[in-house]
Amino acid sequence: MSVDADTVRRIGRLARIRITEDEVAAYEGELNAILGFVEQLGEVDVEGVEPMNSVTPMTLRRREDKVTDGGYADRIVANAPISEDNFFMVPKVVE
Repeated sequence: MSVDADTVRRIGRLARIRITEDEVAAYEGELNAILGFVEQLGEVDVEGVEPMNSVTPMTLRRREDKVTDGGYADRIVANAPISEDNFFMVPKVVE
């Protein structure tokens, strides 16, 4: 696939980028170079290559998935100005 001058102008308009007539030829060459590189990537044989989520090998730390209340509600409300039964107390805002 190659990009022509009309396509460069259309891309510029869609991206809301002002492209002067002097710049059209330069952008046309750059976009064609980018598309050529993408076509090269399509030719790479990736059969048997595992998908990666990082460029460095790593394993995720796992923990048991269990529901708890945290066990430290009293520490959470310790700095609250007013609390009752481990709940934050706030003044009424709607009358």
